[in-house]
Amino acid sequence: MNEYRVSGVLIPEDRLAERVREIGREIGRDYAGRELVVVGILKGAVVFLSDLLRAIPETVDISLDFMAVSSYGASTKTRGIVKIVKDLDGSVEDKDVLIVEDIVDTGLTLSYLVKLMQERRPRSIRICALLDKEERRKVRVDVDYKGFSIPDEFVVGYGLDYNGKWRHLPSVHIVEQE
Repeated sequence: MNEYRVSGVLIPEDRLAERVREIGREIGRDYAGRELVVVGILKGAVVFLSDLLRAIPETVDISLDFMAVSSYGASTKTRGIVKIVKDLDGSVEDKDVLIVEDIVDTGLTLSYLVKLMQERRPRSIRICALLDKEERRKVRVDVDYKGFSIPDEFVVGYGLDYNGKWRHLPSVHIVEQE
């Protein structure tokens, strides 16, 4: 059985906090005076989402909803199969939607979510992701608000996990196989 361990810090807590504040200001400029449905993708985005929501100015009228999807299981590589575990509670028809993800890897999950969301006829859809592994992209996905581009490493912390572990770490760490 393969064992994994947390290795070095890839993105420290202070850099995360600074970039989240910057993204919040950008979203505030883009949606000032508008209603915005923020859709958090559970569970990985919850820490980032919590900090991001507090960084968006009150000039944006925000409602919050969640979706839970699964594409990894107990693996460090995506299988490309997306399963909706929890769907939205409300309608997004004729509303501006911001999908908030922890990480964009191959783009398969996010591409699926965007197509699913488009079928619900929102006014607009934008994507916000804390981390982006552009070199692993298999399908084109436009990330409108990006925290950090990262190398092809498996990472945990700040909401990201491996098999349910290490979400609580305040920084983003690389995971290595022992």
